[in-house]
Amino acid sequence: MLYKFKSRATADVIMLEPNGRQLVQIMGKEHGGRGIVTVAQIPDAIASIEAAIAAEEHALAKAELDNEGDGVVDRPEPVLLRQRAATLLDMLRRSAAEERDVTW
Repeated sequence: MLYKFKSRATADVIMLEPNGRQLVQIMGKEHGGRGIVTVAQIPDAIASIEAAIAAEEHALAKAELDNEGDGVVDRPEPVLLRQRAATLLDMLRRSAAEERDVTW
């Protein structure tokens, strides 16, 4: 399944189901077929995503410090929430500026 986020303020944002579901849950919404983030809810949705990004980055930094000197080299770089959420955050900000809801 794909998540297709829509707003009249921007182009559509399409995500694979696990990533879209994660972001919908972070925004405090029920994941599933359809949903909406109203203009009034957008600031809280942005704050929730930014808090989740900060928490992930803090956890990764702590894990990196804990694993220093473990002898493992050449670990692949993970795709971070910051990277996966960037286009949706842009959509939310632009939608707030133009007073448009975001749906999926």
